[in-house]
Amino acid sequence: MKSKLNCNRDLRFLICMLFFNAPIFSSPSIAQNFKFAFLSDTHIGASTAKEDLERSISDINKLEELAFVIVTGDITEFGSDKELKEAKNLFDKLDKPWYVVPGNHDTKWSESGCNSFRQIFGYERVNFNYGGIKFIGCSSGPNMRMAPGLVPREDLVWLDSIVQAVKITQQPLIFFNHYPLDEGLANWYEVVQILKKANTQAMLCGHGHRNKTYDFEGIPGAMGRSNLRAKYRIGGYNIVSVTQDSIFFSERTPGYQTKKTWRKFALQKHPYQADRSPYPRPSYLINQKFSEVDKIWEKKDDSDIGAAITSSDGMVFYGNANGYLRALDLENGKELWSFKTRGRIFSNPVLKDNKVVFASTDSTIYCLDKKNGQLLWQKKTAKAIVAHPIIDDEVVYIGSSEGKFRALSLIDGKNIWVFNGVQNFIETQPVFDDERVYFGSWGTYFYCLNKKTGALIWKWNNGHRSRLYSPAACYPVIADGKVFIVAPDRYVTALDAKSGKEIWRSNKHKGRESICISEDGKRIYIKSMNDKVFALSTKSSEMREIWSVDCQFGYEISPSPCIEKNAKLYVPTDDGVVYCIDIRTQKIIWAQKLSNAIITNIYPLENGDVLTATMDGKIVRLKGS
Repeated sequence: MKSKLNCNRDLRFLICMLFFNAPIFSSPSIAQNFKFAFLSDTHIGASTAKEDLERSISDINKLEELAFVIVTGDITEFGSDKELKEAKNLFDKLDKPWYVVPGNHDTKWSESGCNSFRQIFGYERVNFNYGGIKFIGCSSGPNMRMAPGLVPREDLVWLDSIVQAVKITQQPLIFFNHYPLDEGLANWYEVVQILKKANTQAMLCGHGHRNKTYDFEGIPGAMGRSNLRAKYRIGGYNIVSVTQDSIFFSERTPGYQTKKTWRKFALQKHPYQADRSPYPRPSYLINQKFSEVDKIWEKKDDSDIGAAITSSDGMVFYGNANGYLRALDLENGKELWSFKTRGRIFSNPVLKDNKVVFASTDSTIYCLDKKNGQLLWQKKTAKAIVAHPIIDDEVVYIGSSEGKFRALSLIDGKNIWVFNGVQNFIETQPVFDDERVYFGSWGTYFYCLNKKTGALIWKWNNGHRSRLYSPAACYPVIADGKVFIVAPDRYVTALDAKSGKEIWRSNKHKGRESICISEDGKRIYIKSMNDKVFALSTKSSEMREIWSVDCQFGYEISPSPCIEKNAKLYVPTDDGVVYCIDIRTQKIIWAQKLSNAIITNIYPLENGDVLTATMDGKIVRLKGS
């Protein structure tokens, strides 16, 4: 005979199992049956995108049973203001409520620094209730820097606040985002952990352009197809049907038919808190291998950091996505001062004498007093600026998103000259020699201007018509009368600095956008898209490899440049690891994983210590070895 204690245990277990497996709705008064349209990856700006979306919108308007529309990102092809406005005008033709969140195509190539999406659509996050269910959605990046997706830090805070509010009532929740909640999203595990605090019923996503069933660590998931027709005559979307106990997904061919259900799952109370499964998490084992590497200090910012970190006179400077330019004490990381702009900052701060110069997506170039953060001058422009300035003598050179490149006086910010012939927007940091200044844009061209007058000397195109292959995100370098660039077409190109003629061009090393030059100017370093870093000669009239190092960092797409200092080459990666290579022996001295997000840049100090920043808001000083 069982004891009374064992009987009570069995009873509690039975009640628990009934609770976890029972439908979440107990009566129609809590939630009624309803349907909604689920679109994704509309890519307005692509060849058939407008016609495909118009067809789907017309079809949705004819289906009176649809209550609302959700669109899970990649609204546009290139994130331009023109494309965003066109998409908004198209969605406004819907005769029912619609909700969109941005995808990587809306944020990575954004001429506005990710500002226009919010300005045009009126929001970046979604939070509404329908049929007793709370629907929430947010951005997934990557913002401006090519890398795996990353839900911005401020969005994580917002998401957690929503979950905390509904956790008490146990209101059913459906989350939608552009990226699946897997390793393609750098902080997927943080999002999952937040969602599993609530009565989360489903996660809807796009990005993969196909219908696909997922299980996100116990959270039922569904990836929706792209609205584009691709190789077919007509595109399509999904209709989601919610009943008292289930959710059904069926693909819809606009104007023709709704296909059979391809995804179904029960609405139920999931035992997330009881789940002890060993789900994958980012590995920091590499830090144990190089345990001699110490952190002197680490600061966690309250926002993402998409711009470079720099240092001078015992101070550290960086900008963040909340619009602050901050100065820290180099010794301990404590904040000394901050300056607030009215937009996000993706522009690297540069220093000269007692001045720090940078730009903001509020369309303004700023010059501050380095010691106290006081404004010395500001230059207002017509559009957001995501480009990086560079200073030569008393002149600031910087691009913009308005088709212009400027030379400004460092003293007062007044125009020295303005070049108006740039196609599309500028993201890069320019490079200069005695007579010329060089830069690329997202309009497929690379430019050379007279440094004194701003007159165009030459421009070069890599032969690609698509803007996505533009030599725009790499920081060009110059040596031995040559300008070196690397672009998303995976080619490294050497151009004659005077004429712009190709000297050599090679895709052997499969670099993407990361390039830098050695301290002696004899080598350029290319970070490949798979494991290796290559040293190439700057002296040769042909592509000549000097050496390579296999870092085994895996698939790598970030544009963050390597940097050489005192015979050491520092290599940043898109999964938060910094590698230090001895260039004399071509051996890895140490490596350290600081985050699972992109390393935005590395700044070696004279004493051998290293400053670095990560996209998810970490600033770290490492002890040199």
